[in-house]
Amino acid sequence: MAGVRRRASLEVLRAEAGDELGSVVLERLRAGEDPWEFMQELPTVDELVVLTLRAELIRADNARRPTPEVDYRMLRQIALAYPALSATVWSLLDAERTRRRTA
Repeated sequence: MAGVRRRASLEVLRAEAGDELGSVVLERLRAGEDPWEFMQELPTVDELVVLTLRAELIRADNARRPTPEVDYRMLRQIALAYPALSATVWSLLDAERTRRRTA
């Protein structure tokens, strides 16, 4: 598995993620959904950036679904490549661990 290639600055990645989230919110509002009900479901800008980078790593690995160990390494690589995303990476890992325990 190749490491995270820095494709853009974190500011650019965040701006792209913010635009994407804005589009999702607008679509849901146009569909008549109540923002009080759906806003908590949406990822934060940084979560979306991490998930996008993770998806790129999965695509680069022939789109194979990662094992929990590989997923952990991918997320860790993202945290190392983009230190400002470290807290978000760890919170996503904690959330995943909690989901596995309750499932």
